[in-house]
Amino acid sequence: MWQSIINAVNPYFYIVSLRNLLYDFGVFKPKKVPVPVVSVGNLSCGGTGKTSVVRFLAEKLSQDTSLLILSRGYRRKSKGFKWVLKEGRLLGDVYEAGDEPYLLARLFEGNSRVSVAVCEKRYKGALQALKEVELNLIILDDGFQHRALYRDLDLVLIKRKDLSDRLLPFGRLREPKVSLKRAHALILAYQEICPFEFSLENKPVFKMYRRNFRLLNHELKPFEPHNSIEFIAFSALGDNEQFFNTLEGLGIKLKGRLSFPDHWDYKGFTPKEDEFYLTTLKDFVKLRPLPNIFVLDFKVDVPGLEEFVKDVILREACSGCG
Repeated sequence: MWQSIINAVNPYFYIVSLRNLLYDFGVFKPKKVPVPVVSVGNLSCGGTGKTSVVRFLAEKLSQDTSLLILSRGYRRKSKGFKWVLKEGRLLGDVYEAGDEPYLLARLFEGNSRVSVAVCEKRYKGALQALKEVELNLIILDDGFQHRALYRDLDLVLIKRKDLSDRLLPFGRLREPKVSLKRAHALILAYQEICPFEFSLENKPVFKMYRRNFRLLNHELKPFEPHNSIEFIAFSALGDNEQFFNTLEGLGIKLKGRLSFPDHWDYKGFTPKEDEFYLTTLKDFVKLRPLPNIFVLDFKVDVPGLEEFVKDVILREACSGCG
């Protein structure tokens, strides 16, 4: 009842709902490209692990196929289509690419089967990439709300907080929860720290776990801290508290927490030389690599997702067989 009342006075609700209706009834039509497109998205304003799942899928799927990770490049300093990683070759910097695409490019540097590009208009970006590189798959990063590009598979991440959250500007949801009906599959995020169950209309449901946590030094090499070290943790994520809680859950000693707005550029940020700092990979790629700044890294495991996505890609590839 209260949610209905809040929506009734929320102009954002009507704007989002009208746009979705125009797509649902075919007034606006998504444009299709000649390779399968897998979208990884969410409902809320960041902090659900989209980049980690994109990394997971790209690592698994690039073993057998050449793929493009296509992103808008939120808050980048460039415009239009831009290569960040082209067949394993790093071509852009964090300011031209945006922090998440640049992070993914750094992670896949040297892998000739992975490319990363940014473009505000994802359909235009996909076509441009396909002209220059032979691709078999496009992974659309943060694509659930970007309906102009047709996708063969819509994967939507949900964290437990999303289920009780409200639509912008009263909460952090970018769409009403009813929008989950157009997802092909749901991924329940951060099961290792906040397990929960959710299902909708018999859609496939997968669970995301973060595993194999480790610390890296400023050269991104494994680092084993002494028990006496206390870190100042800092991040600029959609959900900074989740990062801090993860560190505490791992038993890492913290003497301070610095929380910045999502995608903050760290201009003017000057770490003290006599302190130890700990942050995320997404934040680290925006910083000068100082020897007293360390990084928390981890692997993501989503049991069953790799096989599910491969099955969809195979069906799409064979849809014209006959």
